Amino acid sequence: MQVIPYFINEAIDKGITDYLSSKDKEEGILYNSFLVVVIRMLINIYGELDIINPYQVKSETSFDNNLMKYGAKEEVITNFKRLFDGFYKIDKKNSNSVKREENPYFIEVQKILIDLFTLKRVNFGLTARDSKDFFDLLYTPGCSNVLRLSTNYLYASDNPYEVAEYFKKSYEEKAKVKEEEKKDLMSFDIYKLFNYSIADISKMDSSEITKLNNEIYESFDISTNALNKEYLLNEKIKALRAQNNPITTGNGYVDILLVMSIIVTGIMVVLIFGTIVF
Repeated sequence: MQVIPYFINEAIDKGITDYLSSKDKEEGILYNSFLVVVIRMLINIYGELDIINPYQVKSETSFDNNLMKYGAKEEVITNFKRLFDGFYKIDKKNSNSVKREENPYFIEVQKILIDLFTLKRVNFGLTARDSKDFFDLLYTPGCSNVLRLSTNYLYASDNPYEVAEYFKKSYEEKAKVKEEEKKDLMSFDIYKLFNYSIADISKMDSSEITKLNNEIYESFDISTNALNKEYLLNEKIKALRAQNNPITTGNGYVDILLVMSIIVTGIMVVLIFGTIVF
């Protein structure tokens, strides 16, 4: 049996390995190297568990699925992995050569990371602090770390502001889209009851979200025009949870029908019982 010497590719494997060995030395050279900072950006977007766990169990599928959970397409993740490894290959070659080869992947990898972050920010509403924390990791003339600052001028000598400008442009464009198409999202705990994941919700547009929300309200016999519909929905869900009744089948639409049947059955029992008693 052939043993794969690294996780996914050399860049990702080394980036995660170096991250784990340097995370307690935040001002160190290794922790602020490009490979590690890319992993830190991924962790900023997805959380440490979503990046480190797939590495530990050696599951590329889990890694890819985690990176797509905010709506990124599979081809974008494939391209990210290719570009990241491309950067590392050129970087290794340059370290053993007097004449340096230009490394365009330095900029391109960061642009994809900005796109991945923007998907999360637009679809799930992050704070200004979240945006600042991510921006501070990018290689820009405003880097707080001297090593990353010098690295930016080394690899992006033609335009050291390119990544910062791309982030600003992406932020403004997505802000306009967000204003035009606002998603009226419920708590994700509610969608989870009907077996909809964060990834499922992120792929829906505003009209699809509205339709799903209305189906959920109607399944609980709540008018979509009720002023206190959110309160009524939360109260009915609390009541269902208190009964410890599983209400998921594995299919979101079927689950809604299932909940409707539970509610209708409950109403019929009450009516029958009332007829017998009175």
